[in-house]
Formats: sequence, C-alpha cells, structure tokens
Amino acid sequence: MKKIVNSEKAPAPIGPYSQAVMAGDTLYVSGQIPINQATGELISGSIQEETHQVMRNLQYILEEAGLSFDHVVKCSIFVKDMGNFVEINQVYGEYFNTQAPARETVEVARLPKDVNVEISCIAVR
Repeated sequence: MKKIVNSEKAPAPIGPYSQAVMAGDTLYVSGQIPINQATGELISGSIQEETHQVMRNLQYILEEAGLSFDHVVKCSIFVKDMGNFVEINQVYGEYFNTQAPARETVEVARLPKDVNVEISCIAVR
C-alpha cells in the first residue's frame, strides 16, 4: 500500500512524479532542487545557499510525513561540479544531528533547470 506525500511548503513537481511516496514505513523522497516554493524563485546564489534550500525542501516533505532528518537512512546527491563537494558536504552535515545516513555523491553533466545540486532521500518511520 502506498500513499502520496506532498508538502505545500516544498516546490511542486516539475514533471509526472510525486514529491514523495510512503510505502509501508518507508518514505521515498524525489530529488529536490533549490526552488523556494514561497516565492517560486530558483535560488542561484552560492552553492551553500542552493544546498540549504534543497535541504529545507527535503525537510518540508519529511515533516509532512511526520518524519525528520533523524529518520533518513539514505541520500543521493547529484552535483554539476564535484569541485563544490566540500561546500555542499558542510551544509548537508548541518541537517543531521545524530547518525548520518548512507549516501553517494555523483557528478552529472546537467540537472533540471540547470541547477548545481539535487538531493533525494529515503526515510524509515
């Protein structure tokens, strides 16, 4: 049994997918990019600002499902430039207060809306 999870605080999907899907006790969150839902604005300042917005979008979706970053067991980070790894990693780490989840970081040629970072996650209740 699956349930679609959507937060009005996070950006609406830009394609035929859901923000997240709860299947049993597991939440699968689609990749988030640095769009501020309140303004509709794509954040394109520093890589740190972009990463904070992505993490806030993930947080909004987790909260909508009654979860937090403490429930996250796996993240996937996609970046346009691995040269930004240190800055992204520093911001990302601020959101995990306890044990960090499993993760991979992959450099890709291009991301939706030409952003520099996209992150998805899996969380367990």
